[in-house]
This record gives sequence, C-alpha cells and structure tokens, in this order.
Amino acid sequence: MISWMQRHNKYLVWTIWVATIAFIGAGFVGWGSYSFGSKAGNIAKVGEIEIPQSRLNMLYSDIYQDYNQRMQGQLDEAKAKELGLVQQAFSIIAVQTKILNFAKENGIIVSDEEVADALKEIRAFQKNGQFSKEIYNSYLKNRRITAKTFETTLREELTIAKTLNLLTVKALPFEEKIVSSAINVADKIAYKVLAPADIEVELKEEELRTYWEEHKENFMTPRAYRLSILWTESAGAEATEEELQKFFAEKSFNYTDSEGKQLTFEEAKAALTNDLKLKKSKKDAQRAYIAFKKGELSSNETLTLPVNDAKLTAEIWEEIRQKSAGDILKPKVANDRYATVKIEEVIEPRVKTFEEAETETRAIYRAKMQQEGLRTLAEKTLRNFDEANTTISEFLTLNQNVNLAPLNFNESLQFTQKLFTSTEEKGMISVVDKVVIYKILEQKVMPADGNRTASIRQTAEQLKKGIFENNFLQMLDKKYPVEVYVQGLTN
Repeated sequence: MISWMQRHNKYLVWTIWVATIAFIGAGFVGWGSYSFGSKAGNIAKVGEIEIPQSRLNMLYSDIYQDYNQRMQGQLDEAKAKELGLVQQAFSIIAVQTKILNFAKENGIIVSDEEVADALKEIRAFQKNGQFSKEIYNSYLKNRRITAKTFETTLREELTIAKTLNLLTVKALPFEEKIVSSAINVADKIAYKVLAPADIEVELKEEELRTYWEEHKENFMTPRAYRLSILWTESAGAEATEEELQKFFAEKSFNYTDSEGKQLTFEEAKAALTNDLKLKKSKKDAQRAYIAFKKGELSSNETLTLPVNDAKLTAEIWEEIRQKSAGDILKPKVANDRYATVKIEEVIEPRVKTFEEAETETRAIYRAKMQQEGLRTLAEKTLRNFDEANTTISEFLTLNQNVNLAPLNFNESLQFTQKLFTSTEEKGMISVVDKVVIYKILEQKVMPADGNRTASIRQTAEQLKKGIFENNFLQMLDKKYPVEVYVQGLTN
C-alpha cells in the first residue's frame, strides 16, 4: 500500500502541548494530594533548570479542567490520580524544559517586547478589542498566581515555539513527489461486510446464570448515600442594572462562548444575573448552615442518591466521598441554589443478584457471543473468499470520501484509513461492531491533482519536521537528564 507513509507515520503523532491559558474561564485545581520533598519549592531539575511546583500546578489545573469538561463535570481527584494526570503534566513539562535548556545553551531568547505583544493578543484579556489590565489582574487573582509566574510561563512557551520553528524546513521536489505518489495510490477491492445481525445467538438462562456467576463482581450496585439537604434559594435576591454592570467589569473574562470569544454584557446578562444573585445569597446560606448544624433548622428533603447523581455537583460529590455518616457539608451551589448537605448513611456497593443484573448480563453476554461468532464467521469467509459473492468497489484513495455500502460514511472512512495502513493484500478489518473481508484486485497511482499541490507540500514539510523533531527529542533525552525531587511525578 503506502509503505513509505507506514514507515514514517509515527512522526505525525508526536506533539508538544503548550498550555498557558487553555481554560482561562475555569477555576484553579491545585496538585495538593501528594507529599513533597521538594527543594525550595522546586519539584525536579532538568538539565540546568529547576522546575517550580507552581508551574506543575498551572499545567495540572489546565489538564484537570480539560478532562473534567470532557467527562461532563464527573472528574474527581481519585479519578484524576487513576488517569495519571499529574504524570501527564510532569511529562509535558519535562519535555518543554529540555527544549528550554537547549534554547538557553544556544542563545535563543524571547524579549520583553515579544512577551508583552503575545499577552496583548490573548483575547480573553481583551475588552472591546483592547488589552484590559483589570481583566488580566482579575484572572491572576482568580487563578491564585502572580503576574511574574504567568509571564515567565508565557515567555518559556514562546521560547519553545521559537526553538521548534527552527526545525521547519521546506520540502524538496523529490520529497513532494514521494508524498504525492503515496497519497494518490488507489486500490480496487472486492469486499464483504459482516455484522452482528448475521450471527444468531440463542441465550439460555442457565448460560446467563453461569456467566453472571463467573463475572458477578462486575455487576455491582453503585455506592449510594442517604442525605438530608437544606436548600437556600437565590431567586429572591435583587440584582440591579448598576450592580450587574459592575460585576461584569470584574468578572467578564468568565463569560465566553463555545469558541472562547468574550461575550458582551447583553449576551452574558442572564448568566451574570444568576451568578450575582448566588453571590448575594451566600451569607443567607451560611447562616442557614449554622442553624442547621445547631438543630434550629430542618432539612427540606431526605433522599437516597447514587454517587455522582446530577442533583448535586461534582464538587459536592467529591467532598461527600471524603466525609462520613453524620458529617454536615458547608453550603455549595447546586442547580442555581445553595445546598447544605448532611450525610445520614453511607450505603456501600454490593453484588447485584442475578435478577437485578439479568438485563445487563443478557446484553453483555449477547454482544460477547455475537462478537465471537462474527470472528469465527469472518475467518471462515476469508479462507473461502469468493469474489462472486462480494461487492466490487471503484478505485479508492486515501483522500477520497466514499460510501461503501452497507457501511455508513463514518464506517467507510474508518475502513479506508485502516486499508491504507495495512500491508495485507487480503484480510479482514474491524469497523465499529462490523468486520469487512477484503481482497485487493488492482492497484494504480492516480494522476496528481494540481489543486492539491499546496496540501502535498504542507504534508511533506510536516513529515520532515516530524522526523527532525523526533531526532531532536532523542538528542535532548541523552543531553539533559531529569532529576525528580518528589514521589509520584513519574510512572
């Protein structure tokens, strides 16, 4: 197929993530669950450069917020630890610091003017298209970092970008020709699609019970809590236009659209009103908490909820998990009001009975049997491949969007990508829950599309830069050793 690209595609996936302000609107999450044996606030040394804890905290916070956003607010510290977010953050910083060592050794610098220009270009710090010192200072205060720390990090990231840009070189005509040939290779195939529906599965209760018995530890009830909740409403608080304007001036960087563009006052007004009312009702919630704790107020409701139920926020659930029966949590916002929560009882997970788990067991066991049957059928079909009972495609190329019936568009795209990274003339490729049996009937190089010259040149240059970067990193690994002062930073 595209053997040249196969040998070099590993260079396409190497990246360095530079994350100064990826989540400017998000709150700060510190890395505080580990004990430090650091030297003067530093956590490690790479080459001749010490890495301060503050730098790790900034990047860890950004990564944490990114994962939490993807998990729809369900991330907590325990899960973050399981995912190795601290190790991810430190790995990124270690690579960056190796590059900074190289830059320092070779006199690659970023001036104060370059830092100031980059700072002014950050849209989240702008008001009416101009840099706002008030918004910037408010951001720093909200993230609990100093301007020096932020601007030092920005300078370092600009230095990294400047250093890596030195590895950018133009592609030679011969290199462009190789990439063009690889991209324009075309295959005509005979194929047959097998799906789970092709496999008939008869499920017997005794087999289901046996499967459940063997795997019952996987069928657990969720941990649940019986909670008494005292709600403090914010709807009754007043928010005047003047107060909203002042509040917006202080917190405008928190109000952005899905693309990170700052909202105008009118666009953010509904959210502003809600947030200001919550701020005003905070003291009422605190007074209610004290009265509740003294037994002078009763809860509004008592209910049993599984962990991470949407009635409460991820932040509240994180605190609940760290408390015991009888503890009362300080008020926190949940669904536009304050919740003061008392833990009445912790209900630990238990193995579900077969009756409770039967529907879940049936679905899992059916899928398992269908996949096993599908694999067996696919291997048999491949051994006895008969072109007469297959579909013959047109010539396919890597950059062509096709629909290979009965696959849908996304399945067809996935199949084509796997086909052009395979070295097999005949084989089977898994696509979602299906298996495609194929055989290449004919192969040719299609004429180059003149309109794609710029794209081909860019691809060749990216490949070339990727190779240089890979070799550059290998050289840095040998040149700048990493000395870690703190446990838990590396796997």
